[in-house]
Amino acid sequence: MKVTSIQTFVVGNPPPRHGGRYFIFVKLTTDGGVDGIGEAYVATVGPHLVADMLVDVAERHLIGHSPFDVESFWRRAYGSGYALRPDPTLCGVMSALEIACWDIIGKETGRPVYDLLGGRVHEGLRTYTYLYPEDDDAYAPKDGPNLYTDPGMAAEAAVRAVDLGFTGVKFDPAGPYSVFDGRQPSLERLDLSERYTRAIREAVGNRADLLFGTHGQFTPSGALRLARRLEAYDPLWFEEPVPPDDLDGMARVAAGTTIPVATGERLTTVSEFAAVLRAGAASILQPDLGRSGGILQGKKIASIGEVHQALLAPHCYCGPVVAAANIALATCSPNFLILESIDRWDGFHADLLETPIRWEDGQVIPSTQPGLGVVLNEEVARAHPYEGEELHLAPEDVPMPFEEGL
Repeated sequence: MKVTSIQTFVVGNPPPRHGGRYFIFVKLTTDGGVDGIGEAYVATVGPHLVADMLVDVAERHLIGHSPFDVESFWRRAYGSGYALRPDPTLCGVMSALEIACWDIIGKETGRPVYDLLGGRVHEGLRTYTYLYPEDDDAYAPKDGPNLYTDPGMAAEAAVRAVDLGFTGVKFDPAGPYSVFDGRQPSLERLDLSERYTRAIREAVGNRADLLFGTHGQFTPSGALRLARRLEAYDPLWFEEPVPPDDLDGMARVAAGTTIPVATGERLTTVSEFAAVLRAGAASILQPDLGRSGGILQGKKIASIGEVHQALLAPHCYCGPVVAAANIALATCSPNFLILESIDRWDGFHADLLETPIRWEDGQVIPSTQPGLGVVLNEEVARAHPYEGEELHLAPEDVPMPFEEGL
């Protein structure tokens, strides 16, 4: 069996755009007519360029080879250009192709992917969601009172999520972030973050864990100032409190707070996650399988996490194919903690699949179908081409003025 062809889909995500502005899917086909679907989580260059990169990497390193040879493909592509080091863009491309290979492998063997990686150890997978306003466009201007800055509105959204069945809610009131160095949070943002967290805790009580997100925008000392204000409300984690490449700084934060530190959405390969664990920088690992290297790298990351008593919480702010890969990994990982969900995998995420991801009472129920257990609805994907110029996600590219409370 050999991979013989590749097809890509760059899909625009309509409002409310939860999960990003677009999704990048790839379909591989073998000489036996078996298809496999993958997804890249790449936001560093335009999505159509990523699609071209998917074709280029596949033609150089995968087409004409067996989809079963995942490790060999990964090493060939990872070493291309004499690189052999983590590269978020290349690893995102490799991740999509690797995920599609696993989908083919599962279909050829007649087994779900998780059965090929140790077997099912979780019947249902606990999920969390970001807090979203009702009927909100994620990229609309946030002028005036809104959920992102109003503790009362946030508390109402948290109660709605918990009433649906979620046992974890994530939020990030610490402020916008830019491409410039981490900085001290202002007194205004410290106060807002504390009031915001307190309001949600009072609203949901012990029915849900609180997941405090940041995006690496603080110095270690600034992160610790914030953490001290949050400890009274017992968050499950403090996410990426300093830039992801400052492992010494993150370790200082982890050692200085009782809140577990989580990181990983911007990391790639088992080597970067191993460095996090060696530094003692985090105890909750958040690989995004559309960027971190794919499913086999994800299994390696989960396994080294076990050795360090670290827990697995796969990240997902993209489409439903990465979600399916995350689900496969979580299902067979003993140290799985909680899974990021985009709402209940309904709306456009459900429309993109012939059979939606099964979400019930706060849990994802893993599919028993061969492969990833999802099939892309190509008609829907083609009907929603992405024609914009903006990247999937983008931080501010200018410094934030202090007087805005940042």
